[in-house]
Amino acid sequence: ISFSERPDVCLLFITLTPFEDGYANGEEGTPAGEAAATYTPDSKGVVKFGWIKGVLVRCMLNIWGVMLFIRLSWIVGQAGIGLSVLVIGMATVVTTITGLSTSAIATNGFVRGGGAYYLISRSLGPEFGGAIGLIFAFANAVAVAMYVVGFAETVVELLKENGTLMVDEMNDIRIIGAITVVILLGISVAGMEWEAKAQIVLLVILILAIGDFVIGTFIPLDSKKPKGFFGYKAEIFMENFGPDFRQEETFFSVFAIFFPAATGILAGANISGDLADPQSAIPKGTLLAILITTLVYIGIAVSVGSCVVRDATGNINNTIVTELTNCTTAACKLNYDFSSCQAGCQYGLMNNFQVMSMVSGFAPLISAGIFSATLSSALASLVSAPKIFQALCKDNIYPGFQMFAKGYGKNNEPLRGYLLTFLIALGFILIAELNVIAPIISNFFLASYALINFSVFHASLAKSPGWRPAFKYYNMWISLVGAILCCIVMFVINWWAALLTYVIVLGLYIYVTYKKPDVNWGSSTQALTYLNALQHSIRLSGVEDHVKNFRPQCLIMTGAPNARPALLHLVHAFTKNVGLMICGHIHMGPRRQAMKELSTDLAKYQRWLIKNKMKAFYAPVHAEDLRDGGQYLMQAAGLGRMRPNTLVVGFKKNWRQVDMRDVETYINLFHDAFDIQYGVVVIRLKEGLDISHLQGQGKICFVPYGSNSLLILTFQSPLNLADQRLLDASTQFQKKQGKSNIDVWWLFDDGGLTLLIPYLLTTKKKWKDCKIRVFIGGKINRIDHDRRAMATLLSKFRIDFSDIMVLGDINTKPKKENIAGFEEMIEPFRLHEDDKEQEVADKMKEDEPWRITDNELELYKTKTYRQIRLNELLKEHSSTANIIVMSLPVARKGAVSSALYMAWLEALSKDLPPILLVRGNHQSVLTFYS
Repeated sequence: ISFSERPDVCLLFITLTPFEDGYANGEEGTPAGEAAATYTPDSKGVVKFGWIKGVLVRCMLNIWGVMLFIRLSWIVGQAGIGLSVLVIGMATVVTTITGLSTSAIATNGFVRGGGAYYLISRSLGPEFGGAIGLIFAFANAVAVAMYVVGFAETVVELLKENGTLMVDEMNDIRIIGAITVVILLGISVAGMEWEAKAQIVLLVILILAIGDFVIGTFIPLDSKKPKGFFGYKAEIFMENFGPDFRQEETFFSVFAIFFPAATGILAGANISGDLADPQSAIPKGTLLAILITTLVYIGIAVSVGSCVVRDATGNINNTIVTELTNCTTAACKLNYDFSSCQAGCQYGLMNNFQVMSMVSGFAPLISAGIFSATLSSALASLVSAPKIFQALCKDNIYPGFQMFAKGYGKNNEPLRGYLLTFLIALGFILIAELNVIAPIISNFFLASYALINFSVFHASLAKSPGWRPAFKYYNMWISLVGAILCCIVMFVINWWAALLTYVIVLGLYIYVTYKKPDVNWGSSTQALTYLNALQHSIRLSGVEDHVKNFRPQCLIMTGAPNARPALLHLVHAFTKNVGLMICGHIHMGPRRQAMKELSTDLAKYQRWLIKNKMKAFYAPVHAEDLRDGGQYLMQAAGLGRMRPNTLVVGFKKNWRQVDMRDVETYINLFHDAFDIQYGVVVIRLKEGLDISHLQGQGKICFVPYGSNSLLILTFQSPLNLADQRLLDASTQFQKKQGKSNIDVWWLFDDGGLTLLIPYLLTTKKKWKDCKIRVFIGGKINRIDHDRRAMATLLSKFRIDFSDIMVLGDINTKPKKENIAGFEEMIEPFRLHEDDKEQEVADKMKEDEPWRITDNELELYKTKTYRQIRLNELLKEHSSTANIIVMSLPVARKGAVSSALYMAWLEALSKDLPPILLVRGNHQSVLTFYS
């Protein structure tokens, strides 16, 4: 870009910010210093929790939900004691495996804030982490609404019993829910310490409520017997042990209703940033919480199933006065006749959701327990959602949410996240159909569990040396089973919600993959990619090359890759997704300085290639001169079968102005390539290839900008016409090539590389509208015969072509003015030995072996004329082609002087569209056979 009116106008503003984790490029800390930085004592006043208050209490409160008091008795009624224990056991298997996996990831390095998002993103990478982080934060926000509505419904039930409704049932739920969520927001915003104190109080109430129920089971009052409660009786246990599914319920539908009660195991991990020692706290707290809550669930299921019958009328008049002989039900054996319940009753396990209140010693305490369970879960979710969302925003996975990364106060509280979570929760409390959204939330939680389990399997499979968790009680195959179980449970709970969850996760995954966030967390995905590449490379090395699988694997002498973009884009066009491409860069000069440049360039240019979507590798070497460097690269570049077989160089446009020893080195590269069994491709653009001098133009100023940033200002001068044309030409292969021709001049059989490259070009999107025209040399009296033979050959090779032209006048003498032009070009390089004394001529030839002798010129006159004539024919037939691919003339090593050979290439390729001079190594690259 240039402004001719204001050459001093600032054209480019780039802000460089230091990395959040670690140091900027080129700076390093000492290992001891870095370790100390990781474990620096927390600043004064920051609240950090231990494993009991931070993890155990949170997880227990989240797992003991409304389900414990309102739905567990109904589940026992439907499934029976045996299957209820199985339902609880199955849910526990899933959560325990997930707990083990969480513990493994949490103990494999330092855990920052972000809970499930942090664990998954640092294990599987930003793609999965970004997808799960967003939906997990949203699920927690909507879960606040779910729990608050559960609380509000219980309050409204109590109001209804006392006849004190404010408006109507639905609006009362909205009013109470809105007031409750405002109070919970106040507790959360007051700080984590207040929220933790509130959680402890709620846990105490919850434990008292459970104790109240247990005590109540040992006090069977006569007034409760008509409602189905008889105390612990063997008859009731036996009757309730088996299932009695009603109203189209099945084992899996009952399991789907219970399973959300088992979620909540990540409540502690979700505030990982607020734990004093997350590595120790998460495993201990999470696994102990699963154990305690599972035992309580099983205990209450067995207890309620042993005390309460399935159906009861609640009518004291159903007492049996006379003894019956054909009693089959437990109630009958205990002198109660509930046979009328076939028409439907209000009491018993199957009919009354308030069984635990009825059984308890003091019913209001159970209501307090329900309040405690709902409010504690709502509070945990209200704290978790903003913390996860803040961690996600800090990583800048979704740039649009950057504003929510900001934290306030000593604890870096995400107040903006709290407000957003509050608004989402309030919206669902006021308008949402929670029966529809509840299964989606359960599926979001399960998707997170599945990915945590898969993370452990994936990390173990990748065999990365960095995967060494301090927690040893995990197994990669059990984690895989856990991931599969989570996916199965998602479908069991609700198949359409499971599909919707998969679609959302996949959509977010594709979005993050497409955006390619600039992060590197050393994920197991990277480790497994390396392992797969290594294994496939070794497997490939055991297979002999076959002509059917030949592909051009190019070593391009680019120097710095951004210095010759046209060279890079053209070669990339026929190697992309087909063959290997290595950008060779030879550093010459003092060894110490070159080695320093080598390491910085390697990272810089490989990143540049990736950013510019070039599927290529950057390979720098240090050498004394260009020829040595070229030999090193040709012999050592690549790995196993993934080795280059074609050397690609740009045409040395300035060969007449530079030291001829450099030209000799350049030509010797071709001979070295043929010796090492490489093919050679020389690419010429009439405007040139090298734009490095343009990138260096202008003044660059470094100005302090803000506290941690640097502003780079570039002042660019206007370009001259030649440089502007060079810049335009350097981007020509990035554009769509349109309906034009690729002209192939196949003058020698070099194995077929001259035909293969044009064919590969036409398979690419930007070149697919181009047609291949083939030109061959022939005799005037055999033109039709030669054309048919060539058409047959191309058909056998399965290469589409639009036209074949046989040139009968290829050996005609070129025009006099062109011969004169050639002679004028080579004049400065001639020896003119006939005009000198023998000794002087011999000495000169020895000192300057590149000079052209009169004898050599006469000896190769035919070949010289051929290059000049070919240039005339190229201008006549191919001046409008998008690109010309032509056989490269080769001179025998030591027989033809460097100056004459360069003159041939100059005469052949000057003033033409982009031209590729190609010469294979005479190994066949095309085959007839399938």
